[in-house]
Amino acid sequence: MNKTILLGRLTKNPEIKFSQTNNVKVATFSLAVNRKYVKQGEGRQADFFNIVAYSKLGDFVEKFLKQGIQVCVNGRLQTRNYEDKNGIKRYVTEVIAEEIDFADSYTKIESNADNTQETVSEELKEKDASEDFISNSDDLPF
Repeated sequence: MNKTILLGRLTKNPEIKFSQTNNVKVATFSLAVNRKYVKQGEGRQADFFNIVAYSKLGDFVEKFLKQGIQVCVNGRLQTRNYEDKNGIKRYVTEVIAEEIDFADSYTKIESNADNTQETVSEELKEKDASEDFISNSDDLPF
C-alpha cells in the first residue's frame, strides 16, 4: 500500500501548468511539515515535500490555496526520472495528491487572501456548515 498523509503549510503560491500530452491542469506546490521532535538547543526543523495535483484537484489548488495556508494532503508517493539539459539523469520524488483539506479556520484563510479581497467561496462555507449540523451531543440519536 502506498499512502501518504501530510499536514503542513504552503511555502509559496502554487504553480499551474498544463500537461503536454492531454492538456490536463497540473498544480504543483511545496509543503513545509514540522518535525515532531525538537533537539535541545535547536529550533524546530521542517521537511519540505513537493506536491502535485491533477485535473479537478488542480482547479481547487489554483482557486483556494495560497502561501501560508495550512492543509492536509492525502496521496501517494511517486518517483520519476528525466534527463536534464546537460544529459544528466535526475530523479524526483513527489506526493501525488488524491485529497486536500483545509487545516486552518476560514478566518485565517480569508486573512491570507490577496489585496483583491479574494475569499473562500460560499460553496466551501456551506460544505463546512453542513458537516457541523449536530451542535452538541444531546442531538445525537444514540
